[in-house]
Amino acid sequence: MRFPGADGRELVGTLDVPASGPPLGFALFAHCFTCTRASHAAAHIGDALARGGWGVLRFDFTGLGDSDGAFEDTTFSGNVEDLLAAASWLRRHHRAPALLVGHFLGGAAVVAAAESIRESRAVVTIGAPAHPSHVTALLTSGQPDAHGAREVSLGGRPFRLRSSFFDDVELQPQRERLARLGRPLLVMHSPQDQVVGIDNARVLFDAARHPKSFVALDGADHLMTEPADAVFAASIIVPWAARYVGDPGSGSTAELRGSVPTPASGPQTPAEQGNPGPEHVTVTEESATVGYEHLARVRGHSWVVDEPATAGGSDAGPNPYELLLAALGACTSMTMRMYAKRKGWTFGPSTVTLTHSRIHAQDCATCESATGLVDHIHRDIRLDPALPPEQVQALMAIADRCPVHRLVTSQASVTTSLVTA
Repeated sequence: MRFPGADGRELVGTLDVPASGPPLGFALFAHCFTCTRASHAAAHIGDALARGGWGVLRFDFTGLGDSDGAFEDTTFSGNVEDLLAAASWLRRHHRAPALLVGHFLGGAAVVAAAESIRESRAVVTIGAPAHPSHVTALLTSGQPDAHGAREVSLGGRPFRLRSSFFDDVELQPQRERLARLGRPLLVMHSPQDQVVGIDNARVLFDAARHPKSFVALDGADHLMTEPADAVFAASIIVPWAARYVGDPGSGSTAELRGSVPTPASGPQTPAEQGNPGPEHVTVTEESATVGYEHLARVRGHSWVVDEPATAGGSDAGPNPYELLLAALGACTSMTMRMYAKRKGWTFGPSTVTLTHSRIHAQDCATCESATGLVDHIHRDIRLDPALPPEQVQALMAIADRCPVHRLVTSQASVTTSLVTA
């Protein structure tokens, strides 16, 4: 089967289903770095889960296997977006995935994707690194070429990757994602794994909150080349998942277990605070007859949204466009600071100033439309003048990787529902 990936390129997948009867639940499997959907782990675990009653979608990430694209353009964030596209395909044609399973870097990717796949009820990692950047330590690489790509070697196999891949994996807030996962987590790892050491499993397990489980895949190699190891892993996953999302083989469903378990009470770190999954921002009109003043609320915080007096408001707070610019500016600065922190650099103070305007499409070099007016955001970034030029260059490049930047420049979709009660 084929479906469009996050950037519109065609992805190719295989849907494993039970031999008799329709699947009573669906799982999404993310294969290992540089692997394909036909890898030993993906194929054997997909088959074993199907025999346990699951429908399992395993697919080739962009640039790998039969999917379109070039592997040298891959990034970890792109893999996560491909997972979201695969989940959307399942949601449209069958049912959204309740179980997310990932091997090696695919394990890190399902952790990152879980909060955006709201129907997901449980997550399984197999031989996953504690942080996606672990993969860079495994690569033997040369100097970047004129196009920003470099030759790398993994396990003696040559590949090409752009510098954007290395920048992207460094930026991933994986520990924070684990802390707020809000879903049962099963960490599976071989003590004999020579690619991703067993210590990574301890970090994953400690970062997540209960309910969480660990199973040692004793004797298995990193790629799980022995079918018996993959079958053993699946034999653990099936009954474990049934406890939280229902048992596909018996006809029970996730609703029998209630909602996603709430993390246990107790002291929380800043990264662990807040509800699992996307936050719900509520905006309430303060007066039904006068002006445009609204009150927005999320996680105990509140702020006023209004229009200036020139637009008929009372100027009690920023308008919606100004809030959007503030979100982009804050995200830009946070992303640069996070990157600098991971690099061990002194970041210093920063200021991001943004303006919104409408410009003629013919004056926009990056716009798809060639006619009419288009929205344009101009962003000025002021960094600590004491920073070395090479660090400034890297930070300016990473600013465009800010998640809010990607949101406002992507083809995002908005769904609307009427609430009557």
